[in-house]
Amino acid sequence: MAARPRVVVLGAGLVGCALADELTERGWTDVTVLGGGEAGAHPGLVFRTDEDRTLTEFAKYTAEKYGGLDGQWCFNPVGSLELATSPERLAELKQRHGWATSWGVRGYLRTPRECADLHPLLDGSRLLGGLHVPGDGLLHPRRAAEAQARRAKARGARFTTDEVVAVDRAGGRVTGVVTTTGRFRADVVISCDGSGGLAGLSVPQVPLTHEYTLTAPLPELAGHNDEHVQAGKPVLRHLDTGMYVREHVDRLGVGAATADLIPALRDAKVETTTTVVLPCTPDGRPLLGEHPDLDGFWVAEAVRVEHSAGVARELARWLVDGQPSLALHGCDLARFPPSSRSTAGPVRTGPFHERQLAAGAHFGSADGWARPERYSADAGAEALVTRERVAMFDLTSVPRLAVTGPGALPFLQAMTTGDLAKPPGTVTETLLLGEDGGVRGCLTVARLGERFHVGAGGRLDLDWLRRHLPGDGTAQIHETTPGTCCLGVWGPSSGEVLPELSTTDCSAEETFVGDVPVVALRLSTVGEPGWELHTTADLGRILWDELRERGIAVAGHQAFTSLRLEAGGRTAGVDFTTEHDPYEAGLGFAVRMDKGYFLGRDALAGRSEATVSRRLTRLTADDVVLGKEPVYVEGRAAGYVTSAGFGYTTGKTIVYAWLPVEYGRPGTPVEIEHFGTRVAGRVA
Repeated sequence: MAARPRVVVLGAGLVGCALADELTERGWTDVTVLGGGEAGAHPGLVFRTDEDRTLTEFAKYTAEKYGGLDGQWCFNPVGSLELATSPERLAELKQRHGWATSWGVRGYLRTPRECADLHPLLDGSRLLGGLHVPGDGLLHPRRAAEAQARRAKARGARFTTDEVVAVDRAGGRVTGVVTTTGRFRADVVISCDGSGGLAGLSVPQVPLTHEYTLTAPLPELAGHNDEHVQAGKPVLRHLDTGMYVREHVDRLGVGAATADLIPALRDAKVETTTTVVLPCTPDGRPLLGEHPDLDGFWVAEAVRVEHSAGVARELARWLVDGQPSLALHGCDLARFPPSSRSTAGPVRTGPFHERQLAAGAHFGSADGWARPERYSADAGAEALVTRERVAMFDLTSVPRLAVTGPGALPFLQAMTTGDLAKPPGTVTETLLLGEDGGVRGCLTVARLGERFHVGAGGRLDLDWLRRHLPGDGTAQIHETTPGTCCLGVWGPSSGEVLPELSTTDCSAEETFVGDVPVVALRLSTVGEPGWELHTTADLGRILWDELRERGIAVAGHQAFTSLRLEAGGRTAGVDFTTEHDPYEAGLGFAVRMDKGYFLGRDALAGRSEATVSRRLTRLTADDVVLGKEPVYVEGRAAGYVTSAGFGYTTGKTIVYAWLPVEYGRPGTPVEIEHFGTRVAGRVA
């Protein structure tokens, strides 16, 4: 591809204009933006704090950038005020305040009186409290789009309102787009307006709509604002009723408001009502990334206005620099399995499902699969039987891959950090890295003759490997998850109930359990000896019955998580992301710098456990912790929790958190802000 490729952006709305601005700022100036902008009104609310750190970073940059655009205001930092009228909502606001602290957003918990002082139209007697975030505010989408379009045009970008009717391709790669007036050649096409269907892409969007009402002028607002500024009071939100309220000079813009909280609305007349359409996906996050089957066709869809500039910046970095700076695993298009792109709930059941129902399983969802969370009200008992005897866990939802071909070993050697040049019958824990040395995922690779069985961490691992396959066809990847199943059998008695299996650590063998052919991998995630047993889906029930007849108990994912935390297991995408290197994440043991080239090796040169400034740190806490909470050391916020859970067999809450290395000494006291309460803890 040329140093400055030809780029076509589909959609001249806020995201398309922001993307044109970010791309041209980075030197990609051959940019053509096609189509019109978004139609209809938008309230323009910006609430920066989200449970997801990346979404918060998107919104932080959006507010920062739009606050500095030339011309009329594009972002007005009037602040936000979220309201609580129930104890449950007040507790949720305390949790949200913790997220804000973790992600570096300044916010304050307010009393009912303080809420009424901040927004005098409120009836403070109806409130229990609120969360005030001064840097939130109002965005003017049209102005922000136009301002960014002007900047992009000044650098050479072109804008036209032509309607796109087709996407051209050749040899699996996009070559241009066809409009009602002609053809535009392109090396890269980016859909920002829902045009993914033109490229045969099934995009899992479920738009949400609601009515947005503008009142007639209110006496209570007379003289408070002018036409230029439009608003001076915080944006209000009350999630129990779905209410939000903002000022429009001497009017209020209202979504599902209640006069109980704002008495001025009791006699207010409605001037206009419009329908607001909000882009949404099953998990509520944007869709970013490259088409899985059409190189050069990218999407930036289901993006909310408060994330627009942040999304555009990261996608521009991804295109120009080869990878984004923020962790985008939660926004990547490839996170959705093709068979379940319209729902976030479980749509697939494994071969053990009927047996699990009969055993009393309570199910959750994992990558579109129904997964047993527990079999009784006491998940702790399931953990305890694993530690004391033996239990089995359904691992069918964990993606499984087969890598084959004469180039399979060189391919995997180049893609992962571990040394896989070992004899058949061995298992290696290894990592996938980006060019900058950030950890993309963890793999378990078993060499079985000339083929490799790969246990992946998620769908993004498969997508990453497929995109790096050698062009000569000497290596192939096949996802085997749908036609196979897996049970993890662990516990001190595992060898007694499965005496026919090898007890050599990190071994792999193709053998039989009873009459069932299995691939048995001698490894453990829960700190007890045992195996992962893989077989074909049609034999899954027979394997289940064989293991149950040998007296092996059943256990669910809640027990698994507790045991994993006790054993020191860390999870990709939760405890560490592409923003962390292996040494920071405590995964240096999986890196073999002396094996030769692998992707990300150059970036790790000179790094080690001794050079890091932050570290994923194991803590224990005196009470329940959930994750995402801020961690305080010496009275100041110093880091944040990634995951936590109760260790049923240790009797302690186990926590993983990112902290500066100077606070990593065992025994260092910490405090974790959980729903507004400081929970005492210490470095383990």
